[in-house]
Amino acid sequence: MFPPEFKERTHSWMADYPLLERALDEAPPVSVRVNTSKTQVKPSSDGVPWCATGYYLDGRPAFTFDPCLHAGAYYVQEASSMFIEQAVGQYITSPAVALDLCAAPGGKSTHLLSLLPEGSVVVANELIRNRCAILTENIAKWGAVNAIVTQNDPADIGRLTHLFDLVVADMPCSGEGMFRKDAASRDEWSVANVRLCAERQRRIAHDVWDALRPGGLFVYSTCTFNREENEDNIRHLVETLGAEVLPLTVDADWNIAVGEDLPSYRFFPHRTRGEGFFLAIVRKPDGRRQQPKSVAVNRKTTTKPPQEIRNLLRGDFEFVTINGDFYALPDCAADIFRTVAERLRTVSAGVPVGRLKGKDFVPSQGLALSAALRKDAFQRMEMTWDEAVRYLQREAPALANDTPQGLYLAEYQGLPIGFARNIGRRINNLYPQEWRIRSRDLPPSAPRILP
Repeated sequence: MFPPEFKERTHSWMADYPLLERALDEAPPVSVRVNTSKTQVKPSSDGVPWCATGYYLDGRPAFTFDPCLHAGAYYVQEASSMFIEQAVGQYITSPAVALDLCAAPGGKSTHLLSLLPEGSVVVANELIRNRCAILTENIAKWGAVNAIVTQNDPADIGRLTHLFDLVVADMPCSGEGMFRKDAASRDEWSVANVRLCAERQRRIAHDVWDALRPGGLFVYSTCTFNREENEDNIRHLVETLGAEVLPLTVDADWNIAVGEDLPSYRFFPHRTRGEGFFLAIVRKPDGRRQQPKSVAVNRKTTTKPPQEIRNLLRGDFEFVTINGDFYALPDCAADIFRTVAERLRTVSAGVPVGRLKGKDFVPSQGLALSAALRKDAFQRMEMTWDEAVRYLQREAPALANDTPQGLYLAEYQGLPIGFARNIGRRINNLYPQEWRIRSRDLPPSAPRILP
């Protein structure tokens, strides 16, 4: 059942509302986005038409038990939200500094890391602590070297004057577009909450606006249908901040509803193969760009690791420390990190490498998953599906008695999934405790998302 006020309000401006209501009672489609920096294998299924690396699946497999997911070979993402590819691809043609403002769990951040031109930097921010932990995990699994994860209120980020060329804000909303994926959200819906969300969204946009450079792009999106949280807020940005709404070129076959009075793009589940989604892209009024103030990194963050640790990565990196852990930053991200780390709570940056514990090096899980990892720098163990699942459940791997001691890179189908250390008497599984697969109810066979 749907809230009567939702039905009445939505029906008042949507002529085919009964078709929407019927679609919201159907099973939602399942889709993934492939990480082409790790694999060129594609699902043997239909492609998402507005995303070059997006694919629909025939059903919902047991993703939890697919080591390829944990290796970052693909990301499970709702198809409609992949439309951000069109906004970025049609307007960003040179290296950019981008902010994903409300980034957890990481779908749009990892998408941006794949979409933006080489030399770009993505700052992925999430205020809520436990959601930020999930974001950090998913960014690490994606393996890109040019991401910085922060945990801050939008008002704090707004003090980074004119730092970002692109701000993506997938706003917290009333979630009408998720009614079929989350039946409980129907009971939580109210007109009062719609108005509260619309007000919060305007505040968030105002709080972060100064961090967007003049002429920069602001991508506004929600997963809700009502106009207060969508078109009305875009008009608010135009009227109060002087924003210019920009058009996108879309294929008519995609069946996306294009706004008549201002360029905006709506996904309805009875018209498109995806959930409810709204997106608009606006440009900040142009003017003289103020350069962000350059700041020096604290001495404690510039300690260099030994050469043998630096040799674990391909390419040139600047090493910094955050809470005692080494992180490797490419040139494009190093200066941005200095600015961000001086002002914001920075959780992760670049490649999480690991730390020194006495004379021993304890590698980070993010090092194993990095696209810059030199796999030939490690002893390696290739695992079968059931061995990989047990490893991801944090069981000790099995090795022959004559296996040399030392650090091993665990792999599944050639994809690194983590580290283990053979100390002779036993083998220590170094997979993060908080990332482990908790369920013991294995499916009868390996999920085959990537053939």
